[in-house]
Amino acid sequence: MTFGKRAFDFLFAVLLLLLLSPVFLLTSALVAMFHGRPILFRQQRPGYKGQPFFIYKFRTMTNRLSPTGQLLPDADRLTPLGRFLRAASLDELPELFNILRGEMSFVGPRPLLMEYLPRYSADQMRRHDVLPGLTGWAQVNGRNAITWQEKFVLDVWYVDNWSFWLDIKILFMTLWKVIRREGITQEGQATTEYFMGNEEK
Repeated sequence: MTFGKRAFDFLFAVLLLLLLSPVFLLTSALVAMFHGRPILFRQQRPGYKGQPFFIYKFRTMTNRLSPTGQLLPDADRLTPLGRFLRAASLDELPELFNILRGEMSFVGPRPLLMEYLPRYSADQMRRHDVLPGLTGWAQVNGRNAITWQEKFVLDVWYVDNWSFWLDIKILFMTLWKVIRREGITQEGQATTEYFMGNEEK
């Protein structure tokens, strides 16, 4: 959006990587011990203007398979360590490298799945008019506890109302949400349900 936003993202990411390096090392060791390798979860996501990039997170699930060789549901593969990492948002720390590379920002709509792209309305698609974020306006206003439609309205509102001070406000609100562990999962889901598209009116 602005040179100032990019400069803030880069410098703050470098600072956090230095300060949190012991946390990175400890988390890496725990993930390797309880989840095995690879330590990082890597998946393609849509970024600015929907262009794909690879997002990185600490793994929160095992690769347990059913007797037929299929991956078990998320609820069966999510471990106690994984739940803790998600509750504390520690699984998101590797995304700092995405921020350094300019693929993400600290604040912006969360990067979702590539398969969702054709399911968005034209207005919802505008969430990709900015860089995706480590946190965002939807995350501090419900996170996974609100509906997809509510999330997209909040995402587009952010695109239309962005300012540097709004980003600072969202970062402080995010810290408070992490401390209180609010909105981590959707009711009745291990994480959040898939977005299947908009209902026809």
